[in-house]
Amino acid sequence: MSMIRVLWATTLAALLAACASAPYAQRISERQAAYAAAAGAPVRQFRFFTLYSWEPLSDSQLAVYTRPNEAWLLDLGGGCPDLTFVNSIGLTSSVNQVMVGFDKVLTGRRSFPCTISQIRPIDVKSLKAVQQQQRLIKSAPRGTDKEATAQ
Repeated sequence: MSMIRVLWATTLAALLAACASAPYAQRISERQAAYAAAAGAPVRQFRFFTLYSWEPLSDSQLAVYTRPNEAWLLDLGGGCPDLTFVNSIGLTSSVNQVMVGFDKVLTGRRSFPCTISQIRPIDVKSLKAVQQQQRLIKSAPRGTDKEATAQ
């Protein structure tokens, strides 16, 4: 019976290792770098009426869009463990202002609110240009069948 468990555990470990691919980690890293490059100097607060969209970049960083062309990069002090897995988030605000050190990101009933430690405005136009460059596919023509058989 223990041999079956060992075989099962080995198979499971191999499957998990196959899922943890370098290209995915590279894409995440490129996305984080693109947002960081498009982010401006830190600000103390931003006006907030509605959450248009959001994108988790890590457990401690989040991009929130208040309009299609207005976004903010939020750093979360102490991290926010469930951020990359939740389907929705909330933001606290006071008098339509989200402020550093005071307001929080809400990720669910069982999670503690995550304090916003830094806010930076994102140049959305610049970000979209970088993302468009990252989407370009590098292609090269295939060799002919004669070249493949010669090798």
